[in-house]
Amino acid sequence: MEREGRAVGAASGELVTIGEFARLSRLSAKALRRYDELGLLRPALVDPVNGYRYYDPAQAEEARLVAWLRRIGMPLSRIGRVVALDAGAAAVEIRAYWARVEAETAARRDLAMYLVDHLSAEGRAMARIPGTTGNTGSTETTGSTGTTGNTGGTGSTGSAGAGSLAIRCAALTDTGAVRTANQDAAFAGPRLLAVADGFGEGGAEASAAAIEALKPSVWGSGGGAPSAADLLNALEDTADSASRAVRDAVASCAAPEGSGTTLTAMLWTGSRLGLVHIGDSRAYLLRGGELFRITHDHSLVQSMIDDGSLSREEAASHPQRALLLKALVGEARSAQVAVASRPDVRLREVLAGDRYLLCSDGLSAVVDEADLRAAVVAADDPEEAVRRLAGLAREAGGPDNVACAVADVVVEEQEREQEQKQEE
Repeated sequence: MEREGRAVGAASGELVTIGEFARLSRLSAKALRRYDELGLLRPALVDPVNGYRYYDPAQAEEARLVAWLRRIGMPLSRIGRVVALDAGAAAVEIRAYWARVEAETAARRDLAMYLVDHLSAEGRAMARIPGTTGNTGSTETTGSTGTTGNTGGTGSTGSAGAGSLAIRCAALTDTGAVRTANQDAAFAGPRLLAVADGFGEGGAEASAAAIEALKPSVWGSGGGAPSAADLLNALEDTADSASRAVRDAVASCAAPEGSGTTLTAMLWTGSRLGLVHIGDSRAYLLRGGELFRITHDHSLVQSMIDDGSLSREEAASHPQRALLLKALVGEARSAQVAVASRPDVRLREVLAGDRYLLCSDGLSAVVDEADLRAAVVAADDPEEAVRRLAGLAREAGGPDNVACAVADVVVEEQEREQEQKQEE
């Protein structure tokens, strides 16, 4: 019919056919029909008799935006939200999406490098066994990146034969000076060190559930030390358990998708620490008098620091500094999104004398790392350390809940001696 090939008039201005609009927007008619079916880009007019679609030429920019967002891999459901926003809000949403993609890519890269190191080490070990062959690699250390000196293991104190290792730990939460309720949770035990910072209507329930899901872990209780592969699998299972526990805990909330928690936890195997991390709570390592941050915030401002668009000083007062890119939340997610939103998991080798600090942003956001280091160094034991740290947050105004946990890696014989002294 002639009508399909020509523009038609309308009260809002001149409309064009789908074919002409496809040329304007540089998209195919097939793509435009698909966008219409998904509700991403509706025609300005659909003929009620023959169903022909007509578009306003002003929609071309919106059509290109949809195409560009598809090109960077954004899910269709999220594109629908973005195109409904004004330009400024859409820019924030796109930045948040891409920062999340980069964070997930970095986590996969770290795991890939760990596997390369681990398999290279196994290859070298096999090559040393008479009658076997194997590839040798050039990487000499295994474990996670981000700190130096990860060469410990069972019985490692920096010298051979010094005995097996144990952890001595303490945890504390504080409501702070401003909040009336405490949604943070912390735990310290012989196998688990964890902090969680809840948010939303069910925040307190979410943080408690996330940590409770980790407690059944009995790492290192079997015969012999588990392999690195077994530990990584166990970490993945633990992270999934925490995610399910949070969803169940907030399911009865009016808006469960708005409730959730961060989680930073370390599980002690007797020879290694397994790290589970999501959100902007943090883990630090004090080794050799230096304090290293060993987690990466899953937040919008951290992504902006990473790409150089924001300084650390500017991040402290940024209006969206609390916006998380990843957290354990109550909403149901597709399998693809659920996998992409998993916590980071990692293995860490330890040395006797290491001191680990885990904390929520109620501490790290108001106390700078120099003061954190001074407090952690000065404390004689973990109990004193957590009290000092909570006091620092209070001195800084205590604007948020605080959760912190501290653990010392000690030689087991020294731990028994310490316990005996306390009993006396």
